[in-house]
Amino acid sequence: MISKWVQYFLAALIPALLPGIAGAERYNLQAPQSLIAHEIYDLHTLIFLICCAIFVVVFGTMTYSIIKHRKAAGHKAAQFHENTTVEIIWTVVPFIILIGMAIPATKTILAMKDTSNPDITIKATGYQWKWGYDYLHDGVSFYSSLATPRDLVTDKSPEGAKKRAEHANYLLEVDNPVVVPVGKKIRVIITANDVIHAWWVPAFGVKQDAIPGFVRDTWFRADKVGIYRGQCAELCGKEHGFMPIVVEVVEQEKYDQWIAEQKKKTAANAAASGTMDGKAVYEKYCVACHGTGVAGAPKLGDKAAWAPRLKQGQEVLYTHALKGFKAMPPKGGAADMSDAVIKATVDYLSAAGK
Repeated sequence: MISKWVQYFLAALIPALLPGIAGAERYNLQAPQSLIAHEIYDLHTLIFLICCAIFVVVFGTMTYSIIKHRKAAGHKAAQFHENTTVEIIWTVVPFIILIGMAIPATKTILAMKDTSNPDITIKATGYQWKWGYDYLHDGVSFYSSLATPRDLVTDKSPEGAKKRAEHANYLLEVDNPVVVPVGKKIRVIITANDVIHAWWVPAFGVKQDAIPGFVRDTWFRADKVGIYRGQCAELCGKEHGFMPIVVEVVEQEKYDQWIAEQKKKTAANAAASGTMDGKAVYEKYCVACHGTGVAGAPKLGDKAAWAPRLKQGQEVLYTHALKGFKAMPPKGGAADMSDAVIKATVDYLSAAGK
């Protein structure tokens, strides 16, 4: 492929054009770490060079004409109205350029859409404002939220700024990363629970909208072990900047160990939820939002906030808890709790609001 010499050329060209800027490579795309990302990078580079060539030819011709044919040099403007040869040239040449760009672009798009025969299928669901993941063939489910304490994010003091400087990825850290094995084809099924989100990991060349009521899919195959970061790329509300994506690529053996551990956690949560009463579920899962009133969740004991909700009736509240409502995920939390436990939790919350 021409991509190799193109990359070598740019690697030498960019530092030469920007000698005073350290790390000039940050002005390009992220280093590709998957087959699709490599194709996107190559396509981007090819079109960039074509644009540079067009720029040089067009503006070079304009500059030459302005200098050599200026009035001060004694030249007079030529009087002509049509030139069939020129018209053919400026029609055919752009057509050839567009075809030259369209062919590799079409190949890349078709490759991006080929989600057949995956080794692992993961469902990613966007919430306001976190991600939920389901490993469909392994029965593993979890939520992934920003791990950085909000106090550190909002601290405007010099000490807060210093701490953020020490943690370059403070807005790109999560409590539960997506873990996948290296060299395997990963299909990601993407949807949303509330508003439009977008699952975006630039190092893999993956960006797909998550739309409520629709199921979209994409795929990637990581080239090497490492941690790769992304974000929600669709404006989804006031916490849009706080729902990062972290994909940890590991060897197959470590992945197998991780899956086994996650299965144990899922089983333990399911077993524990079956014996928990409404208060225990609230204290373990619901207190994060209903204990603080965050994201519009009525605070426990706040009668004014609960009054309009209680007017809707208990059955409506049960439905919200079971199916999810606004920022609240379905089934009430990270555990696969029974419907009876969920209803007991709703009764506990609403009773405190009466």
